[in-house]
Amino acid sequence: MPLPVGELAGLATSLCWSFTSIFFTLSGRLVGSPVVNRTRLVLAFVMVSSLHLVTQGELLPVYADPERWGWMAASGVIGFVIGDACLFQAFVMIGPRLSMLLMALNPVMGAVLARMLLSESLTAGQLAGIALAISGVAWVVTDRRNGRDDLPDASLRFYVIGVLFGLGGALGQAVGLIASKKGLEGDYSALSGNLMRLTVATIVIWALAAANGQMRPTAQKLRDHPRAIRFIVGGAIAGPFLGVWLSLIAVQNAPVGVASTLTSLTPVFLLPLGWLFFKERITQRAVVGTALAVAGTAILFLT
Repeated sequence: MPLPVGELAGLATSLCWSFTSIFFTLSGRLVGSPVVNRTRLVLAFVMVSSLHLVTQGELLPVYADPERWGWMAASGVIGFVIGDACLFQAFVMIGPRLSMLLMALNPVMGAVLARMLLSESLTAGQLAGIALAISGVAWVVTDRRNGRDDLPDASLRFYVIGVLFGLGGALGQAVGLIASKKGLEGDYSALSGNLMRLTVATIVIWALAAANGQMRPTAQKLRDHPRAIRFIVGGAIAGPFLGVWLSLIAVQNAPVGVASTLTSLTPVFLLPLGWLFFKERITQRAVVGTALAVAGTAILFLT
């Protein structure tokens, strides 16, 4: 019996994204989430462009038409610059487990936005999946225990702001994916599209850093915290490089619904990993709510 390559790659993708969130949380608490976002984009660009050179024969997809570049540029700015800025701040404020649970609402937001902007229809099963995912996330988020005593600031206001950043990260990713869908029309290479997103996002985020006088402070923080550099490198390898590569293998070798479900299991992996790395208290409510959220996402993908 042949190994289920696509399914194994999907599970490995979720595990990679779990470690990515842990690495970026650890580095963000050392040097701040903006520094992490800027640095990991440079590393991700180098890795993905190198892979693109090997597989596609060119460093950048320079011959793509301007309209495609426009859509992918919008996707990169919205998803990587704005969405990930919110997500990385959520990592620092509420931890990776809860942040990635909120990111489980990304496909829910994407489905709703696609219905509004692209006139895509939603079946009764998909609507049920959306309701289940939202209910599961809401049930976990409204649990005031949630291990908050282990966070840098356990105040309710701090917690609520962290949750809002997590929701902002999910919304940014959802809008970015809508733009990506437009940019990838015509079966355009997903790797090339991702590199286009990274290219524009990297230029924009460092231009903003230069305009705000953050170039030297960024370098200084990295010099003062060499451990943060190691965490950022680890996160960049696990996520934008290995995670994206494995997700493409999953989609190519397994049904899309199955692959999408398996690559969305990060909140499940983060239940034990959150306890292991951050000593988070894992309540029964957290386990059940996470299961409901993941089940709702699976229904959305599989129906």
